[in-house]
Parts: sequence; C-alpha cells; structure tokens
Amino acid sequence: MTTDADWMALALAEARQAAEAGEVPIGAVLVKDGRLVASGRNAPIALHDPSAHAEVNALRAGGAALGNYRLDGCELFVTLEPCAMCAGAMLHARLARVVFGAADPKTGAAGSVIDLFRESRLNHRTAVQGGLLAAESQALLQNFFQARRCAAREAAEPLRDDALRTPDERFAGLADLGPAPRQVSELPSQRGWRMRYLDEGPRDAPCTCLCLHGPGEWRYFFRHLTGAPGLRLLAPDLIGFGQSDKPKREAVHQLEWHWRLLAEWLAWLERTQQLPPGPLALLHSPGAAAWAASLAETLPARFAPVMAVPDGAAPVPDAWHAPFPDRGHEAALRALGPIPKRASGPTPAQASALAQRVREAMGYFGP
Repeated sequence: MTTDADWMALALAEARQAAEAGEVPIGAVLVKDGRLVASGRNAPIALHDPSAHAEVNALRAGGAALGNYRLDGCELFVTLEPCAMCAGAMLHARLARVVFGAADPKTGAAGSVIDLFRESRLNHRTAVQGGLLAAESQALLQNFFQARRCAAREAAEPLRDDALRTPDERFAGLADLGPAPRQVSELPSQRGWRMRYLDEGPRDAPCTCLCLHGPGEWRYFFRHLTGAPGLRLLAPDLIGFGQSDKPKREAVHQLEWHWRLLAEWLAWLERTQQLPPGPLALLHSPGAAAWAASLAETLPARFAPVMAVPDGAAPVPDAWHAPFPDRGHEAALRALGPIPKRASGPTPAQASALAQRVREAMGYFGP
C-alpha cells in the first residue's frame, strides 16, 4: 500500500529535478484512489509564467489526464506550503485533501500567513495536513538558496590573479558531501582569498566543535560526524586545500598564518553573533595531530577538549585528489605535506562513539 510519505517522496523527486533546472525546488504530485494521476514541479523561469508553480502545473496535468477541471476526490502532495494563488486553484479544483511538507512563513496560505482553507465564506472545504517530510523539503530549499548566495558572492568577489579556484564540478560525485559550504574572504589576514567552511548543526547546540584536517586533507574527512545530536560542527578547508582558494606561491602557507586566520575567523563569528563565546572542542584527523597541538597552544583558552578523530572508513581516493586538478593548485601540498596515502575519516559507528565522548567531555548528558 502506498503511504502519504511515499507520495511526498515522489514530490521531493520532482523538487530535485526543479533544482537541477535552476528553478526553486518545489514539487507536487496529484493522487486519486491510491494511484498517481499527475505530477508537477516549479517552472516559472523556464515557461516565463508567474503562475507555473509546482501545484498549478500538477493541477493542469491532472485536469488534462482526467478530462475535467473539477478534481473531485483527488489529493495533492506538495513539498512547500501553498501560496494564495495555488491555494485558490486547489479550492476551485475541489480537491479532497492537500498535504504539504515545509511551512512557508513568508507566503504560506495554509496557516503561516493566512489560511484560505479555513475561510468560512468560501463554498468548498479541502482538508489540509502540513509537516510531512518537512525537514527534507526544508533542506532542499536551504541548500538551493545557499548555493545561489555562494554563486552570487563568487561573482562579486573575483579570484585574485595569484590564486586558483577548484571548479565545484570536481566535488559533485562525492557521496555524503553534505550541504553547500559557506565562505568568508574579508578577514584582515585573508588577503582576499576565499576560505570555505561547513557550519552544520543548530547554533545553540550544547557542544560546538572545530574540525581540523591535516596536510593534503580537507573537511570531507569529517563527513560522518554531521548530524550528530548535540553537536555543531565548524569544519573549514584551510586556504590551499579542499574548496577554498589556492594561492600559487608555496611561501604563503605558513602554519602561523593559518592559525592567525582561524583565530580571526572565530572572532568574526562571535562578533557577528554566529558563535557564542566559550570553549570549543578541537577535533582533528590523525594526520593533523601536530597541527592541532600547535593551534591549541596558540589559542589555549579556546579549545577544550582536544580529540583525535578515528580513521576507519573505506578509502575514497577521489575525495583527496578532487581539490587538485593540476600542479598549479598544489602549492599547499608542496609546502605543508602531500595527499595522504590513506585518509578516509571515521565510519558512522566511530563518528557516533566520538560524538558521545565529546558530549561527555563538555559536560552535556542530554539526548
């Protein structure tokens, strides 16, 4: 038997296709008597049509399939709370039920801003349920808009002549890469070079961790730690590695400069109210043990505890070569150390056990 969650999963698949086409990732499916009637995804850009929302496209396709503009007995599953236009179209179509994923606090017409479905003066009642697979729907939207903001910043922040930037396509095939990274380029010691970093987990998490990769590595090493309960991860790609900019000169890559830059970055996060004051857990790959000791010595009041992250996952050699498409990108490797012969990161089980150790070391014993 097909469940509501199954239908919403199909709507999410439509939303992903919308994102791939450059549209805001919203998808919808129309169902009647337990069978799929039609589907739709956002397409206002491609169709030059402000009404081409996922819901409207699904309703149009459903009307054509059933040969009727009335869609009595049909149910619509959509990944985002409908706007007023779409809610009106659903009521005119006489839908029996609407199920949506994430709420829309800006334009939602099913309770967030207004609730057309509860308007007693209208002559049709459609049952509404919200919140089904809401986290998945919200993550699609957040990742889409974050990637657009990153692209806009890149366009506004041209690469310096003395550096290179690894194309994002080099990282596209990596499993478990996680959300699009954030970036910063305005720190005093940064010289205009972009540093990309992962900021994953709630800002008010009881335990915040700085994840430090070693020579030849990057934040991908910590991929299985994302989503650990009670933890917020700050995982930068040091400049010269991963998805950060890569200065062409080896002389740039002095550890004291990297530690000064990390200190400025943490202070910037505090100043912009993105990071509360207080100690952080410093998690490091085995290859970064000496680096972690040096960083902790440079900032003795900032880090407690300092812990090594196990390295037991299956090898992913493409991950470590991805940031370096040619010799021009490899100045940091020549200055600080080559790509490790084996660096894979923790297994999910190792990551879970480490997260528990971090929580206990920082005095957090909640769920």
